Amino acid sequence: MTTHQSGASVDAKKPFYHLLYVQVLFAILLGGLVGTFFPTFATNEWIKAMGDGFIKLIKMVIAPIIFFTVVSGIAHIQDAKKVGRVGIKALVYFEIVSTFALVLGLIVGNLFPVGHGLNAKGNAEAVAGFVKQAQAQKTVDFVLNIIPDSVVGAFAKGDILQVLLFSILFGFALMAMGERGKTMRSFIDDAAHGVFGVIAIIMKAAPIGAFGAMAYTIGKFGPSALTNLAALIGLFYLTAFLFVVVVLGLIAKMVGFSIFKFIRYIRDELLIVLGTSSSESALPQLMEKLERLGCSKSVVGLVVPTGYSFNLDGTNIYMTLATLFIAQAMGIDLSFSDQLVILGVAMLTSKGASGITGAGFITLAATLAVVNPALVPGMAIVFSIDKFMSECRALTNLTGNGIACVVVSWWEGELDRDKLNKGLDRLIDPSDIETAVTTG
Repeated sequence: MTTHQSGASVDAKKPFYHLLYVQVLFAILLGGLVGTFFPTFATNEWIKAMGDGFIKLIKMVIAPIIFFTVVSGIAHIQDAKKVGRVGIKALVYFEIVSTFALVLGLIVGNLFPVGHGLNAKGNAEAVAGFVKQAQAQKTVDFVLNIIPDSVVGAFAKGDILQVLLFSILFGFALMAMGERGKTMRSFIDDAAHGVFGVIAIIMKAAPIGAFGAMAYTIGKFGPSALTNLAALIGLFYLTAFLFVVVVLGLIAKMVGFSIFKFIRYIRDELLIVLGTSSSESALPQLMEKLERLGCSKSVVGLVVPTGYSFNLDGTNIYMTLATLFIAQAMGIDLSFSDQLVILGVAMLTSKGASGITGAGFITLAATLAVVNPALVPGMAIVFSIDKFMSECRALTNLTGNGIACVVVSWWEGELDRDKLNKGLDRLIDPSDIETAVTTG
């Protein structure tokens, strides 16, 4: 808590133009202006390379980030054994609610095809090559190709499904080792932090990538492209709002509390997330507040951290919605069976996401690469506005994990109803004031 406080104090002293959020916003605005008034300059290959280069940097860390996060998440499920049925119930809840989020994104994306009309064809030669490969590949080949010839080869090629398969097997093997695997689990956790550090460095280049992507998109497709991009942002926010109010609201009502009162209760944490675009930034405070709300310490300690890898509702909605948008923008028709593949693949790749800025975009890259590699070039279109959607992803993820903890506590019979009612019914209490002061 003290560390976070000092970090918040340091951030508060920074000039506003040093904040990444402000820099990316400025870059997007500047890119839009350059693309509108200087289209010839904006479509220069070096301008395009700014966006493409950033995407390559992101793709560079996809395989290791998925490996370390998936292995770490599965290996630590051994903690679930200590609390008996809690781990199983949490995972069942995560999968059910995650499926609702993915399906909702698909439904809304099909009902409102806002990507149509953008005509973003991408690299025609590259797309033709991907299509040719896809047509030549049979179903049995697809299944066999999930199994890598070698583990090193899977990482070298960046084949996400192959990396996922090895990660899952390695995670379960490490979990079965019990105490003997403690050193390896610690190494995996530390390595994951190292890779997150690489992402943090890469994100420093986000303003450059955002400028290049936005300028090139507007310069090539015209200012009318802004209409499609704005429509995607609005549609995503609306879908996330519906998910929180309707899906999570009904779940909360089933347990016996109001979703709106719960949101008010965690308002400080939501504000922290809004400012950082990271749901992990409010993790310690959220866990403390959930304990004060009546959830047992053991359930909070298991469900919330696990949920940050296995229960990312906002990221799930984003993946299916953005995938459909890119397909519509590039004129690639996705059949019903293709969309079922999206559902299955996204369910796996979302387990490699984290609550940090840029993770949703990394997960989207992984999903597109598996569903249809021809869609990957279209990531540049979405990247130009990704920053606007990252906050909504993080806010939805945080809310979803908070609700999950209360639900699992209730399901396990370890929810203090009296504390729950008192915590949600009071607008302000001393502990809330203390938390607000501590978090800056």
